[in-house]
Amino acid sequence: MTTAIVQQARETIARGSKSFALASRLLPRRPRDQAALVYAWCRRADDAIDLAPPAAQPGALLALTLELDALYRGEPGDPVLAGFADVVRDRAIPRSYPAELLAGMAMDVDGVRYATFADLERYCWRVAATVGLMMSHVLGVQRDDALIEAAHLGIAMQLTNVCRDVVEDWDRGRLYLPDELLAAHGAGGLASALGGPLPTEAVRPIAGAVAELLAIADARYRRADRGLRALPARGALAIRAARRIYAAIGGRIAAQDHDVTAGRAYVSTPRKLWHVAAALVVTAAETPGRAFAWWRGARPRVPTLILEPGHG
Repeated sequence: MTTAIVQQARETIARGSKSFALASRLLPRRPRDQAALVYAWCRRADDAIDLAPPAAQPGALLALTLELDALYRGEPGDPVLAGFADVVRDRAIPRSYPAELLAGMAMDVDGVRYATFADLERYCWRVAATVGLMMSHVLGVQRDDALIEAAHLGIAMQLTNVCRDVVEDWDRGRLYLPDELLAAHGAGGLASALGGPLPTEAVRPIAGAVAELLAIADARYRRADRGLRALPARGALAIRAARRIYAAIGGRIAAQDHDVTAGRAYVSTPRKLWHVAAALVVTAAETPGRAFAWWRGARPRVPTLILEPGHG
């Protein structure tokens, strides 16, 4: 990896996610740089779809797929791809993970509707659990079954995103809240109103659906906690901090009575730092006898299991 590529990746994560950028600073240098390079590729792929007009999105998706094929052949075409390719080689990231992420983006391009929670969960697996799995390769895990918890953490974070971004997604012609969940709260058929303003009469039913999804996310966050001890200590610290900050976003949504029109929920910088400090206390307590040595870190173990959708 050249300094320029790494610096570009660091700038990308700093612009794209303050929470992830803060958490990544807790990592040793090489995993921190590799995490930024993975993020930069994910952001590049996301922007290639979201910033393209609808008519151009299928072509953009095809281009991303061809780029991924070339990358895994060892023929990256630009600095972002070259940086990600370096991580893929060094950390043995299976092609199925980034390929599944692109399959999730294809669901956006195709305008897939989510009839059931299982449909939404499939989307969350593709666009977020796969990122957790790639990060498990970057950070290393002591046991392969911790990949299951990594996938649950990715799904929990994506459910939080779905709940936070309902209005923003609506304005882009997307609705991720499952039809069955909306119908249970009195907003059946809401998807038919896409393309117009969000109906005011749907705000309270949406709040009920959001509350249910956040409860599911909280359960996934708690399950993901089981896998953090399988990470090297600094990796556990960084991921625990990110997990706490993301879960706190859900808390902010709840504090707004789950009203998605009440403004974008966010966690202030002082509260983020508080969550980092709390994560540090918990992580240090989990590594007795290594109060100083654990900070240095060691080369992380590469997982040998390739996790498939629905596993665990």
